[in-house]
Amino acid sequence: MDKQVELSVTDMASDNIRILSAAMVEQAKSGHPGGAMGGADFVNVLFSEFLNFDPTDMKWANRDRFFLDPGHMSPMLYSILSLTGNYSMDDLKNFRQWGSVTPGHPEVDQARGVENTSGPLGQGHTMAVGAAITERFLVARFGEWMAHKTYTFISDGGIQEEIAQGAGRIAGTLGLSNLIMFYDSNNIQLSTKVEEVTCEDTAKKYEAWGWHVITIKGNDASAIRAALKAANEETERPTLIIGQTLMGKGAVDIDGCSFENMVSTHGQPLGAAGASLAKTIENLGGNAENPFQIFPEVEAYYKEVLAKKEAYAATKKAEQAEWAKANPELATKLEGFFKMEAPEIDYEAIAQKSGVATRVASATVLAELAKKVDNMIVSSADLSNSDKTDGFLNNTKALVKGDFSGAFLQAGVAELTMASICNGIALHGGVWAACATFFVFSDYMKPAVRLSALMQVPVKYIWSHDAFRVGEDGPTHQPIEQEAQIRLMEQIKNHSGEMSLLALRPADALETSVAWKMAMENTKTPTALILSRQNIKDLPSKGKRYEEALQAEKGAYIVEKPATTPDVVLLASGSEVSTLVAGAELIRAKGNLNIQIVSVISEGLFRQQSAEYQAEVLPAGIPTLGLTAGLPVTLQGLVGANGKSVGLDHFGYSAPANVLDEKFGFTAENIVKEIEALLA
Repeated sequence: MDKQVELSVTDMASDNIRILSAAMVEQAKSGHPGGAMGGADFVNVLFSEFLNFDPTDMKWANRDRFFLDPGHMSPMLYSILSLTGNYSMDDLKNFRQWGSVTPGHPEVDQARGVENTSGPLGQGHTMAVGAAITERFLVARFGEWMAHKTYTFISDGGIQEEIAQGAGRIAGTLGLSNLIMFYDSNNIQLSTKVEEVTCEDTAKKYEAWGWHVITIKGNDASAIRAALKAANEETERPTLIIGQTLMGKGAVDIDGCSFENMVSTHGQPLGAAGASLAKTIENLGGNAENPFQIFPEVEAYYKEVLAKKEAYAATKKAEQAEWAKANPELATKLEGFFKMEAPEIDYEAIAQKSGVATRVASATVLAELAKKVDNMIVSSADLSNSDKTDGFLNNTKALVKGDFSGAFLQAGVAELTMASICNGIALHGGVWAACATFFVFSDYMKPAVRLSALMQVPVKYIWSHDAFRVGEDGPTHQPIEQEAQIRLMEQIKNHSGEMSLLALRPADALETSVAWKMAMENTKTPTALILSRQNIKDLPSKGKRYEEALQAEKGAYIVEKPATTPDVVLLASGSEVSTLVAGAELIRAKGNLNIQIVSVISEGLFRQQSAEYQAEVLPAGIPTLGLTAGLPVTLQGLVGANGKSVGLDHFGYSAPANVLDEKFGFTAENIVKEIEALLA
């Protein structure tokens, strides 16, 4: 095919994407056609000429990745993936319908070429940063033969989201030259033009972060091609291609007049926006009576494209086979990385000190993970010496530009960015991801945690300083409502019908070892580890405390069991369990009361156990008292209608932790009063 014909087919394919995108939205009677039509040229050139993947093996580990940030531009993604054979015309016709594989915003489906769930603006390209970090991490361990690119597509809204600052800063600081981002700069937002909300110079902003910036006409295939070539040749910096595109490119009204660059085409079908779908399709060379088709010339062109990609992948796989033959031990390790099976760790053998804070116990486990789990990246939002992820850091080193042999990501003060990057690490595959900060700052991270749950990626969230006992730092740093919020995620099922997130708040050091065991063995969903700042007295034991703590794997277990039917059941999670133990000791000294004490590390997991086990732990008809450093509602479902959940219904105050315990009633003496009042 000569160059002139090739360029003609390229333009034809872009117009084909525009037609399919507009038709999908019109048929669904909802969606966002304008941006998809404007971005068609870039994705067409990228997928046909630059993006390396295996059409016969879409999950090939060394494929290039494409992360979409503006999920509302899903028609563009589904359309280009229909040209590559991943979606049928019927799939496109069922856009946004019940049971369809083409939801309104893309949901991760790597077998079809959808690398990430997108929708909340800013998170998609930040996940791409995580994937790019993972690629460098793996290359540092196995060699440049497995190098691949991470491409991402961002819109005006994504650029404006606060998370973009963290993503841009971290990618630039790390010199992620394997990351290439296209900015679809069409100057149109959902309800305004961009100049009405910002006057920033985006190019200078990214240059200040250390990016290579190229500005082009974003609907010019030749300019796109040249920019992508330059980006692929860059070896020191991530690249931002600012493509000045036209919203609704090719759209016309009923009279055939241009309807491009209109705000109205951003978030509604062309017909509702004031354009004519039929005239637009005709203008783009399609059949208005049957818009859901791939032009014969485009189909033939993409057949050639896919054959080339399959041949490229075969060559790369042959290279890998030769490498594996020469490096059998490394090859076995690499294969193990991508299996993402729970690492074999003897958690019982991890020596824990007595009476320490659970964040300190977590650090002890993290030190072991750093030594034993070669494919794990841990990150902290500038708090490693407080959230105690320094237990991991002290046994490795930080990732830095030009050296990804370490395994710790210094994210800086950017909790949401850090969490989203960890989602990208998990999506890439081959590497475990964990990130940490104070529990109160989990509020910054909730959008990314929610996507972790929705995408079913096993990110580990480490949240220390779990209660008002943060003390002198005051109410801004004292979590109250946070545990109730995160435990709501245990009540939401993901699309596989499983509990969407596992939330663990261990009660002492050895229960923390068990919590980490549970977290690392949870390979299907995210896990939250909620850890204390202050020291906690070890729970009583009649034998081996670790073996007893292993019962936490059922979500809740009996710490102290009376010889006969209990008169009262006391339950809590975290440090409050030891407070209940102390209160029980006092009340037993006053009289012959049968008390059952229960540690509930995860209510969601406990509710998955057999009815018999639940009845053994929480016998029906027995008065039950719960103690939580958070909102009383946190334990309300466990204590039942006739029980009582003692907690806080107010924000904290600045004072030493022991003073707050006294003022708020978190003492053994007050537990006695609460038990007596409940039984009365």
